[in-house]
Amino acid sequence: MIPDISDRFRMQAFLDWRGQCSRLIRDRVGARWPDHWRSGSLIVLSIACGWIGWSGEVLLLPVAILFPALWAKSRSRLVAAVVSAGYFLAASRGLPQGVATFYAADLWPGLLLWLAASLSFAGVHAALWKRQSEGRSSGKRRPGIGRAARYLAAAVLMGLPPFGITGWAHPLTAAGVLFPGWGWWGILMTTAGLAMMTSRYWPAVAIVLGGFWLWSALTWTTQNLPEGWKGVDLEQGQRLGRDGSLEYHRDLIATVRAAAGEKTRFVVLPESALGFWTPTVERVWQESLRGSSLTVIAGAAVIDMQGYDNVIVGISADKARILYRERMPVPVSMWQPWLQWTGQDGGARAHLFGNPFAEIDGQKIAPLICYEQLILWPVLQSMLHSPTAIVATGNGWWTKGTSIVAIQKASVIAWAKLFGLPVVVTAFNT
Repeated sequence: MIPDISDRFRMQAFLDWRGQCSRLIRDRVGARWPDHWRSGSLIVLSIACGWIGWSGEVLLLPVAILFPALWAKSRSRLVAAVVSAGYFLAASRGLPQGVATFYAADLWPGLLLWLAASLSFAGVHAALWKRQSEGRSSGKRRPGIGRAARYLAAAVLMGLPPFGITGWAHPLTAAGVLFPGWGWWGILMTTAGLAMMTSRYWPAVAIVLGGFWLWSALTWTTQNLPEGWKGVDLEQGQRLGRDGSLEYHRDLIATVRAAAGEKTRFVVLPESALGFWTPTVERVWQESLRGSSLTVIAGAAVIDMQGYDNVIVGISADKARILYRERMPVPVSMWQPWLQWTGQDGGARAHLFGNPFAEIDGQKIAPLICYEQLILWPVLQSMLHSPTAIVATGNGWWTKGTSIVAIQKASVIAWAKLFGLPVVVTAFNT
């Protein structure tokens, strides 16, 4: 009897133990499923946020304001990194195809550059992310403040060099749609809104910002060009600036004359329109403007033994000079700093914080060439000098089939709206 009773107790104990283990496993698996669903939803929403906000429609830019909330709600550093990468990759989705067109190659170089650029954005945001409970201690009752501060640190890092060199799709660009005409106060309000979107009060903040967005959309008007200015779009593809023949320049001069009206004083041509800036090209254009009050503002390249500058020149019948040297050329395809590090020559120079404005005939303008329209610090640095207009040029022949040029124009329009400036955004080549 005693062995039988002992066996029964052993069997019952085993069954009880197995039942407890089964319940524990089910509870743990069941607890993980909501986390997986939540993380998956955050990633999908971040992709949608980047895709819609950076579609090239200026009034959709405020969708990007949702990104900080998605980042803050991530349950792990890995999820925060994937959420950030999803937003960035969706916003810059035109890059692979554009790079493939530029290099006349397959998609692989563009895909590699696209993924490499996303590492900077995702890496910064992942490094500054912290689990909500990690911010709490016995002496801290407001972990949301620390979370907001960490997001603002990420936003600053992605707005300034070196990380800001690939700081595309910055949510702060939406300030011009939310607070048109507010200037630096609009920057402050949007910054505060982005910070608050990481807090538990984000639904209320989203509703308030949504109200500003709706009012802006209902009262939105097209920006007027400054009086006497004319931007000229061209459709010369990759031929623009690569044909240095006299016939090419004569055709371009004829295009300028046809575009200029009676009251036109300045005609703006796209980036690289003049090709290499040489004394011969300078004389040809000055001679063509004899007897005219026109000033032509056009893109060109100034070459020396070490490399070249991507510039904007101003040409009139009396004089011709370089107005602006690009602060941030396109990384990899134009700006190749590793050449200088290894003692080699070539590539475009980056002037980073140099010449944030240009003066022409008593007017102070903020020039932005192509890539500078996609990042943050060039335009904000220019706005510190209170220009009277933004002059934006680009050569986007390689972006055909993508939304890159549309995003450039939308960004410039948003900044012009924020500071109440007229803007010349039509000087693009496609």
